[in-house]
Amino acid sequence: MGVAKGKRAGARQKRRLGPAVLLLAVGATLTVVAWGYLVWAAVDFGTTARSGENSAWIYLALAAIGAMACLFVALLLGARIIQALTAAAPPSRPAEETLGRRRRAD
Repeated sequence: MGVAKGKRAGARQKRRLGPAVLLLAVGATLTVVAWGYLVWAAVDFGTTARSGENSAWIYLALAAIGAMACLFVALLLGARIIQALTAAAPPSRPAEETLGRRRRAD
């Protein structure tokens, strides 16, 4: 694998994961784990409710709403992680400065 050469070849920049991305990843992982637990609890409460215990329906509804909220937050955090990892570097010069100028001969 060679290094790009030529007058338009830019310097290679290494991307490092910042603490914000790692914090987002930990948060997404915890919310996915909580989602899995709440889904398991909702299934268990559903089984209990169908066997005749009426108070289990309330717990089933709360577990289902909690699972939906956890999955929503996990998807939001995942989108933020992707946004942070694919963010482009700002341009070196604003576009207004380059308009109307001639190219410099190198």
